[in-house]
Amino acid sequence: MTTTDHAPAQFPAAASTSYRAVLGSWHVARLLGGTLVGRMPNGMAPVAIVLLITSQGASLASAGLLSAMYGLAGALSQPVKGRLMDRHGQMPVSAPGAVISSGCVLLLLVGDDPTLALFAVVLAGLCSPPLEAGLRALWPTVLTDPGRRRVALTLDTGSQGLLYTAGPLLVAALATAYGPPAAILATVVLGLVGTAVVLTAPPSRAWRPQHTGGSAATGLHSTPLSLVFLAHAGFGIALGAMNVWAVAMAELHEVELLSGLIPAAFATGSFLGGLLYARRAWPGSPIVQLLTAAAGFCAGWLPLLALPGPRMATVVVTVPGVFLTVVIACGFTTADVLVSPLRRTEAYAWLIASVGVGPGRRHRPGRGPRHPPHHRRGPARGGSRPRPGGPHLRPPPHHGPR
Repeated sequence: MTTTDHAPAQFPAAASTSYRAVLGSWHVARLLGGTLVGRMPNGMAPVAIVLLITSQGASLASAGLLSAMYGLAGALSQPVKGRLMDRHGQMPVSAPGAVISSGCVLLLLVGDDPTLALFAVVLAGLCSPPLEAGLRALWPTVLTDPGRRRVALTLDTGSQGLLYTAGPLLVAALATAYGPPAAILATVVLGLVGTAVVLTAPPSRAWRPQHTGGSAATGLHSTPLSLVFLAHAGFGIALGAMNVWAVAMAELHEVELLSGLIPAAFATGSFLGGLLYARRAWPGSPIVQLLTAAAGFCAGWLPLLALPGPRMATVVVTVPGVFLTVVIACGFTTADVLVSPLRRTEAYAWLIASVGVGPGRRHRPGRGPRHPPHHRRGPARGGSRPRPGGPHLRPPPHHGPR
């Protein structure tokens, strides 16, 4: 008898799910960073459009309408782009989309024709590359361990707050220093660079759609999945209402900073909640976790019914924010369970569209500013400078996926 006869069985060690281990995995940092940069236009373009159009002499109502049309077109076209990606792959969809979308945004610099501007912003939104849905489709091939995929998905979702916090700040800084055209150019450059980083990564180039001989319409019409889409639309409406409420608080208390501070506090709570969620494996199925997080998200708004003052409201709004990243991440993991791999990218796109439509309606184009703008020239040409950080010219940030 040898000593190996009674040796304990050896099992492979579980993969580490620490942030360092996940970010150090092959291609993860590149895909996360490239997607974040490539999606910067989602946070920058709406603000840059408002500043550029108003600097050309148009009203804030017109500028707000164009900005809203850009966001809505991008959100509503997500399912179509997701289906195309499931059928043809990522490069044939995202690469032309990024070029067309960027070209349309640059058209705004050509002149001040309203019809051309409307056509440009709608087509730019429709063709914006679906990088977020594409990234979610790549995770199973990049990270085979479910724990690491959960951490990567949470980091991906939680970092979205940076888009809608840093994006408007960057636009405001560029517009103040160099004029709105500089902000438009920066938006285009970042979108193209980020998209190129993602699409040239080996996982994206190697990813191929899984074709099927069955009906293309099957797989996304189950009642549980429809309820998940409906719930995420409700989350999106809550985000849009929060943005409008932040502007109302700023007007009521005559503190313009609140229009950006309240959404920033919400985004901070979302990021911290995501970090907490990713730290460990939580009990229950994805659906159970989604229901629990949704209950927490809804309950988190209840203290605001007491109409707290500005300071308390800024603190309290972090509570529902803590659950936002969790409900979105659980929504994607629930879709993984309910949807065939043949249609997952499209399902992800439907989730993104469901959340994005609510905040896309945050603009109130029919409502003029409280104080009509006194400037007819942009900051680079002299004249009174608009205040990009104020609620009139900078739409409140949106923190859901788009």
